[in-house]
Amino acid sequence: MLIKFTLNGDPVEVHLKSADRLLVDVLRDDLQLTGTKHGCGIGACGTCTVMVNDQSVSACLQLAALCDGARIRTVEGLAEAGVLHPVQQAFINKSALQCGICIPGHVMQCVSLLEKNPNPSDDDIRMSVDSVYCRCTGYVKIMDAYREAVALLKKAGKA
Repeated sequence: MLIKFTLNGDPVEVHLKSADRLLVDVLRDDLQLTGTKHGCGIGACGTCTVMVNDQSVSACLQLAALCDGARIRTVEGLAEAGVLHPVQQAFINKSALQCGICIPGHVMQCVSLLEKNPNPSDDDIRMSVDSVYCRCTGYVKIMDAYREAVALLKKAGKA
């Protein structure tokens, strides 16, 4: 089965070996985009978060076949012309990472939130942060990164 979609702004065609292939597997195995992580496999941990048609989704639950014609964004597609996306830069600025397994999911959740709500409250941030598990560290630096991302987006005129 051949599916076509836009991935990080570029047209892509993928031949699916079976209709039950998950988006996370297609991204990692077929397209070699390993920023999207395998986590729990049941959509609970958030490490596989990507954007499909501007909505954050768990790639471990999303059938790739249902992405035919979709616009998909992964953490690899956020930087533009070699410059990190403000959300990525915010995570670096605030040292909001440890092992790195959950960070792509957090980054994508943050992008999703800030595209919908450029001025989130602490409760909005907390709800978004709570959708991605981190077992290495607390969430204080991750929440700080969200706040930093708001400031960077405003400074860049993107909020």
